[in-house]
Amino acid sequence: MTEARYLDDATTHEFEATVETVRGSDRVVLDRTYFYPTGGGQPNDTGTISVDSERLAVTDVRKRDRIEHVVAGDAPEPGTTVTGRVDAARRRAHSRYHTAQHLLSAVLLDEFDAETTGNQLYADHAHLDCAYDRFDGDDLRTIETRLNDLVASDLPVRWYSLDREEAEATLDPERTRLHLLPESIREVRIVEIGDADDPFDRTACAGTHVSATGDIGTVSVTGRTTQGSTHERVNFVLE
Repeated sequence: MTEARYLDDATTHEFEATVETVRGSDRVVLDRTYFYPTGGGQPNDTGTISVDSERLAVTDVRKRDRIEHVVAGDAPEPGTTVTGRVDAARRRAHSRYHTAQHLLSAVLLDEFDAETTGNQLYADHAHLDCAYDRFDGDDLRTIETRLNDLVASDLPVRWYSLDREEAEATLDPERTRLHLLPESIREVRIVEIGDADDPFDRTACAGTHVSATGDIGTVSVTGRTTQGSTHERVNFVLE
């Protein structure tokens, strides 16, 4: 089982690892990795895997039964020690957008009782789907103002693992959305934003995040679109 080091440390971008196996000719499985695989609305990291002077581009990262790094070129042999380098700018962009999405989900729940039903983020924009009939212009301005107030407050962001049974017994199910996780997941990763005793948001999430909301930057809500009769999509960008 690959050690998913990105779960604990979202700021390390260079690391050494050993190739455990190669699938096909271009999918490398390492014993440890800081590369984030596509999941939870967050795209995969990219970067390189190097062996001596040879550098292979990592074009995709997928999590199946193991974490697979798709490389452009012939994969190194099992047992080889490699140096992985994560594209730091792409990772930071995804971390900023993912943290902003958590704030948006919490604001929508607080202000409109609108539960998040899906999200997708990129390096330069993102959107969130929620259960709500229709937002108007005043609603979008309210959302944007709340988000930027939370950014200006520079709230701390932290994450930790918790036994699923304990999480289900002690945490708010509406916010954590634990019911969306497969039953096979018995340890959950919790991300909290705000005061430790009374966080503004607390939810189950395996993505990467910045360490404080001030790192998100200015949030601009760019519009909304209807996603069926009872769902709305909110679009936003970060500056």
